[in-house]
Amino acid sequence: MTTTSTWPLVRVLRDRDAGLFLAGAVVSRFGSSAMWLACGVWVKDLTGSDGLAALCLLALWLPTLAGPALGTLADRGRRRPLLIALNLASALLLLALLAAGSAGRLWLLFAVLVGYGALGVVHDAAESALVAAAVAPRLLGDFNGLRMTVTEGMKLVAPLTGAGLYAAYGGRAVALLDAATFVLAAGLCAAVRVREAPPEPPAGHWWERTAEGARHLWRHPGLRPLVLAGGVTMLCAGIGGATLYPAVDSLGRPPAYAGVLYAVQGAGSVAGGLLAGPALRHLGDRWFAAAGIGLFGAAVAVRAVPVEPVVLASSAAVGIGLPAVLIAALTAVQRETPAVLRGRAAAASDTLVFGPNVLGLAVGAALVGVAGLWLLLPALGAVLLATALVLAQRPPSPARTAAKSMS
Repeated sequence: MTTTSTWPLVRVLRDRDAGLFLAGAVVSRFGSSAMWLACGVWVKDLTGSDGLAALCLLALWLPTLAGPALGTLADRGRRRPLLIALNLASALLLLALLAAGSAGRLWLLFAVLVGYGALGVVHDAAESALVAAAVAPRLLGDFNGLRMTVTEGMKLVAPLTGAGLYAAYGGRAVALLDAATFVLAAGLCAAVRVREAPPEPPAGHWWERTAEGARHLWRHPGLRPLVLAGGVTMLCAGIGGATLYPAVDSLGRPPAYAGVLYAVQGAGSVAGGLLAGPALRHLGDRWFAAAGIGLFGAAVAVRAVPVEPVVLASSAAVGIGLPAVLIAALTAVQRETPAVLRGRAAAASDTLVFGPNVLGLAVGAALVGVAGLWLLLPALGAVLLATALVLAQRPPSPARTAAKSMS
């Protein structure tokens, strides 16, 4: 039996299916991160508009708001064939960008991005459900932590690769690279060995089936506080994101210095993801999430201090603390949701957690010009610390005992 002292990566790679899922996450996140940056640069080159370039990120995020409806697709059939089909469909969709070479065809690029985002919502819901079926429960925390590490790690490497490829060969080359990663991810998914029970015929009205995932989250006493805390955290993260460049200005640094802060935050997230599995086993879902939110809140508050070492330390702490509630919520949803509902519950959870981030970005852009860093950042920190305290008041989740007994 694997002991809790074994490194999370070793624990996961010893499980064949978990290792295949993680490898698939590596290649698909690499391609997606490279494409995300290249699309903005592509639009900027075609139009010269910063606003249109910024809309690329909105186009990718927009389908998240339809998560509960899109998540129903993840529960309609076997998830492994669906994931293979979604990866291949994403690859084919990206090939449409080969025709998007002029400002007159900018609509095609944005249409592809919206479709790309919609396929991604269904993919994430189906993958979350299939992982819960294929990966041993004792490995879920380790796996989700490592997947967060992969996601953040790719943000450190892939954008530079995408930018270099774009500079040398243009946006079409980056689209081809991303399409190739999806084909490879489809092959890795095909190699996963998991027996899925035939899906039950859909019952009830379409809207009722769509709402079942959100209803399950709301009625479950363990999932509801985690998802709500995740939504509050991501709302604050969105508002705080608008303070990045004012914080850079307070240091007397040029705007490009924001890249350094992003890199430091990414490194913190990589470290936090590696520690997530052991921390979840020892603390439980709620306390692990509360500790991360508390660290994130303290880091946001001290970022108002215009001292470079303090701001750098704050960025690292944000990277460690922010993913905790995301990992805890995802793991709890996988563990506490019946198999027939996992796709809808995962998609609803993503909408409730990540949807507020979009609102936060807009609110932060409005507030940052009215309230200075010395007012806004400590206020955000106070909200986050209060959220952590409320979450920590609850007793340890039953999953903690179960996780420890299976370790």
